[in-house]
Amino acid sequence: MTAFEPRSDFLRDFVARGYLHQCTDLEAFDALARQSRVTGYIGFDATADSLHVGSLVQIMLLRRLQQHGHRPIVLMGGGTTKIGDPSGRDETRKLLSPADIDRNIAGIRRIFDRFLSFGEGEAVMANNADWLDGLAYIPFLRDYGRHFSVNRMLSFESVKLRLEREQPLSFLEFNYMVLQAYDFLELARRYGCVLQMGGSDQWGNIVNGVELGRRIESRSLYGLTTPLITTAAGAKMGKTAAGAVWLNADRLPPYDYWQYWRDTADADVGRFLRMFTDLPLPEIERLEKLEGAEINAAKILLATEATAMAHGREAAEAAAETARRTFAEGGAGEDLPSIEVASGDLDRGIPAIELLHRTGLAASRSEARRLIKGGGARVNGQPLADDASLVTRADVTPDGYVKLSAGRKRHALVRPG
Repeated sequence: MTAFEPRSDFLRDFVARGYLHQCTDLEAFDALARQSRVTGYIGFDATADSLHVGSLVQIMLLRRLQQHGHRPIVLMGGGTTKIGDPSGRDETRKLLSPADIDRNIAGIRRIFDRFLSFGEGEAVMANNADWLDGLAYIPFLRDYGRHFSVNRMLSFESVKLRLEREQPLSFLEFNYMVLQAYDFLELARRYGCVLQMGGSDQWGNIVNGVELGRRIESRSLYGLTTPLITTAAGAKMGKTAAGAVWLNADRLPPYDYWQYWRDTADADVGRFLRMFTDLPLPEIERLEKLEGAEINAAKILLATEATAMAHGREAAEAAAETARRTFAEGGAGEDLPSIEVASGDLDRGIPAIELLHRTGLAASRSEARRLIKGGGARVNGQPLADDASLVTRADVTPDGYVKLSAGRKRHALVRPG
C-alpha cells in the first residue's frame, strides 16, 4: 500500500483506518499535509434525496479531513447529475429535472450537517451547476477538450465494461469525465482545493483532473482513492434484501439503521469500527480481539456509534434500548418500524406474506413466501404455519399491535387503524 510511513496526522489516520487504496503522489501530499492546511473535495451526484451506506466511506473521508484541521468541500453535482456518471453502471442513468435535482440536494445537505461542521473557515458545500451550467460549448472544447485523449478515455474501466457488455454509452455520458476533471480545476481556482478523493472506480476521473490542473495552470493537485468496501461475505456495502440502507431517517428509521450495523458479521467488526466510528484506534484493537458472545458487545457499540453519527446520540441510544427490550425482554419497543392497517381488513384477515412485504421485512411477496417456508417468519413470536396464513384481529396484543418477525433480529409492528 505505502512504501513509507506517513508523517502527517491525516495520512497516518487515513492509512491506519484502512481507507487508502491509491494516491497520485503520496510522499508529496504527505509533505504538504504536514506543512499547511489542505482543502480537499469529494463529489456527490444528486440522483436521490438521500445517500446510502455505500457513500458512507466518502463521507467519513471528509469528516477525517476536517478532524485533522483541514477543510473539506462537499461538491454537489447539480450540473453533472444532468449527465450521469457511467462509472459502475451498466446502463444510462435516468435524467432528472432541475427541480428534482434541487430537491435531492436539499435532502443530501441534511446528512452532511450531521457529519461536518459548516461555516466561516469550515466545511463548504459547493454546486458544480454554478460553473457548468454557463459553459459555452465551443470555447470549452477549444480550451479544455484538447487536453483529453479519447484513446485513453476508452481504456478506463467504467467505459470498457459498458462496451464489452455491448451496453449503450451515450456521448452525453462520455462527457462526464471531462466535466469532473474541470470541476477539480474550478475548485482549485475558487477555493485553493488541491485534493480530490473518491472510490477506486473514480481513479481515472481523478487522474484526469490532476493532469488538467498541471497542463492548464501548472498546479500541483493530488488524488486519493479508497478500496471497494465489501462485507466479509463479499456483498457490496449499502444493500440488503430489503433494499438500500439510506442515511436519512425519512427513508430508513434510525432503529433499522442501528440494526443494520448490529447485524455486522464477526469478521467485519474491527474494520467497520475503524472506518465508520470515531472510536480511538487502541480501543478498537481491544474490541476486535473479543470472541464468542463477547463480540456482540462490540457490535452493539458499532451500531450505536454509527447511528449516533448519522441520526444523533438520542436516536442511537433509543434504538439500542429498543433492541435490548425486544431481544432481552421479549417486548416490542416503541421505535420498531410499524405500519397501520384498516380495522376492517384485520377483521377479514390479511395474508401474512402481504404484511411481511409491506413492513419491509421481505423485499417481495416471493421472498416472504420463502421466509415462511423456511421457518423464519413469526407472528407475536410464533412461527407461521404456512404461506396461506392470515393475520387477524385475534392476533392484536393487549398493547394494540401485531409483532411480525423475520429471523431473530428483524421485527416490525402492525397496528390497526
